[in-house]
Amino acid sequence: MAKAGLDVPIAENQRSHSARATLLRPIPYEMTTTGEASSSSTDSGQLLSLNISNGGMLVLMEQPPSIEQVMKVHVPTPITMADIPTLAEVRWTKHIPFGQPNGKGAFYVGLKFLF
Repeated sequence: MAKAGLDVPIAENQRSHSARATLLRPIPYEMTTTGEASSSSTDSGQLLSLNISNGGMLVLMEQPPSIEQVMKVHVPTPITMADIPTLAEVRWTKHIPFGQPNGKGAFYVGLKFLF
C-alpha cells in the first residue's frame, strides 16, 4: 500500500505516523562519512524542510542521498538564532521530475532522526 501521491510502500504497522508540523524553510546539512558521525563531512549544503515530527522530517533536495546515509541536519528551534545539529538517516527518496525530459528536478527525502 502507498500513500496518495507518493509511490513509497508503507507497511501496515508504519501507517500511524507521529503528528507532523509544517516547517517550510531552508536548513543546512552535512553528509557524514560512512561509519563516522563526527564533525567530519564529505558534502554539505542546504535542503528545504517540508514537515517535521518527533521521529523525522520530510525534505526536498536537489540530489538524492543514498538510502541509510547519515546526515547532520541543523534543525531550527523556536529561538530564532538557535539551530540544533541532529543526526538523521535517509529512509527513502522519490524523484520529482517537474515535467523536465532531461531527468532534472528535485527529490523528496524521508529522514528518520537518530537518537
